[in-house]
Amino acid sequence: MVSPQDQIKVLRRGVLEILSEAELIKKLESKGQLRIKYGVDPTTPDVHLGHSVVMRKLRQFQDLGHHVILIVGDYTATVGDPSGKTKARPMLQHSEVLENASTYQKQLFQVVKEENTEIVFNGTWFSKLSFAEITKLMSQITVAQMLEREDFQTRYRGGQPISLHEFLYPIMQAYDSVVIRSDVELGGMDQKFNVIRGREMQRDHGQDSQVGLFMPILLGTDGKEKMSKSLGNTIGLSDSPQVMFHKLFSLPDSVIEDYFKLLTDVNEDDLRLKMLQVKKGEVHPNTLKEELALDIVSQYHGLDHANEAAQKEKKVHAGDALPEDTLELKVLAGKHSILELLTQTHMISSNGEGRRLIQNGGITWDGVKVSDAKLELEIQGEHILRVGKRKCARIVQV
Repeated sequence: MVSPQDQIKVLRRGVLEILSEAELIKKLESKGQLRIKYGVDPTTPDVHLGHSVVMRKLRQFQDLGHHVILIVGDYTATVGDPSGKTKARPMLQHSEVLENASTYQKQLFQVVKEENTEIVFNGTWFSKLSFAEITKLMSQITVAQMLEREDFQTRYRGGQPISLHEFLYPIMQAYDSVVIRSDVELGGMDQKFNVIRGREMQRDHGQDSQVGLFMPILLGTDGKEKMSKSLGNTIGLSDSPQVMFHKLFSLPDSVIEDYFKLLTDVNEDDLRLKMLQVKKGEVHPNTLKEELALDIVSQYHGLDHANEAAQKEKKVHAGDALPEDTLELKVLAGKHSILELLTQTHMISSNGEGRRLIQNGGITWDGVKVSDAKLELEIQGEHILRVGKRKCARIVQV
């Protein structure tokens, strides 16, 4: 085993907070191998790079000799985690959750070592609890504590309903920690409330409190919002090499550093130097994006496929090829306004943005720059609409 001090140096990378580092060092010194908890609610079958931030940290723990326990929330998922939500999440059918869990695990093990991972379903214990036992668990957390949560406060002040079943979620997540005797629980900062409840409940059951290790939230391809399938700003682990490369190469400059820190093993001193060179204008941001894309695509598809994707991206960037995930919009034959088509393909957020792009020469139709925002286009057969070099759509006559 690596010494506790050297382990901490590895585990600190990309972490926002450890609650607490002193407790983690003490556990490493006294126990050696720790039980690392990661809970997932497979509400969708898809895993994206936002999920992989925590997965990579799990892999680090495994490489340091620790035991990972993946809790598949087949019961918590039916309740729905209210963390960060402005309204209650839809309650899923148990069969839906189990189906999603199968796909989720296959993608998880692209990052985490399957042979060193113990998989448990929390329905194993929740399905057996009596009403009296559930009541006893609920007595360990007060309504005042629940209303300390910012998401619940916001909804309460805004007159948004809060259903009682939502209060069950943090109680269930806390009890998971008790059942598996968790030493460390990993999650995003949005899970801090739930992890703290687990620490408290473990103490109530005569156990040592788990350490909370919190990772930052990865921003999506828009560079503004948390990576989320509902927002359409994800990069999926199951995306093809070229689609993954194209999305990474098209990222806003503002997120390059975070993606390197959270999704690669690039040395942090080297990364700081590279970012300084970009700031000084000595290195173009696209040079770093290409390096980032090659690194990440190689992790999931291998170096050969990553290099092929890089060559295809150069053609896409030059306007000589289309990305594999190019949107196809089917419309009736006849005349359609350019702004209407841009809106329907979701390449602009408003007509005002469309006019500005046209004024700046950023829109092309079949390779010809559009100069008039009032332009009516005749649709016959197939056409290519581009916004800059990276956004494009096929417009196809029905």
